[in-house]
Amino acid sequence: MKIRVLGCSGGIAKGVATTSFLIDDDILIDAGTGVGELSIKEMQRIKHIFITHSHLDHISSIALLTDTLFDQLVGQPITVYAERSTIKVLKEHIFNWVIWPDFTGLPNKSRAVLKLEAMSKKIPMEIEGRRVEMIAVNHSVPSVAYRVESQGKSFAFSGDTTSNDTFWTALNKHDNLDLLFVESAFANKDAEIARLAYHYCSQTLAEDLPKLKHHPKVCITHLKPGDEQLIMEECQKALPDWPLHQLKSGDRFKL
Repeated sequence: MKIRVLGCSGGIAKGVATTSFLIDDDILIDAGTGVGELSIKEMQRIKHIFITHSHLDHISSIALLTDTLFDQLVGQPITVYAERSTIKVLKEHIFNWVIWPDFTGLPNKSRAVLKLEAMSKKIPMEIEGRRVEMIAVNHSVPSVAYRVESQGKSFAFSGDTTSNDTFWTALNKHDNLDLLFVESAFANKDAEIARLAYHYCSQTLAEDLPKLKHHPKVCITHLKPGDEQLIMEECQKALPDWPLHQLKSGDRFKL
């Protein structure tokens, strides 16, 4: 299983893009501005998108991707999976003919280029040897994390969250975890903003990470642009026994 980081920032700038991970060559987890790093030929291989939550930095490229690939997708839609309330938001507030055309009905219902499918937290999705599990987390809107397993190797992505038990408990039910992508959006100086926005800061992540019984490589994601070095220094000081890595666009992993 291959993982390519297309975007992993809490904002945008030159060389910096918002969250999207490419799994092998056909699955996206989140579809932020990082999708723009792909060539058209690479985009054409995408068949499935798993969304953590409805915030714009995680969904913005769904609309543009389907528009770009429209002719190819007629009758062979990209399927977007998400928690039921997130699917409702996408239908009502994005693909509504006001913000963007409703691609779930274009060019017609039977040959639509986009399919929106609610996914259950109780039933993992199996896609060509990869098992995708949805896990509830704690954010300002309904939000989930994902754990992906293939051939005995696994990784997890927290999505956007703050202090919680659900994520760590779900991961601890499994025998292994090889790689963890977890957010720390703010430095401790912005702890109150982090609390209000339901994001981890360095200290709250340091309080929660020891809940995990596994000891995988830990990649810190969703860092606020401009504060990356400070956040990483704080995390490393608070978590000296953990193998921490600052996630960056372009990073690649193989499990």
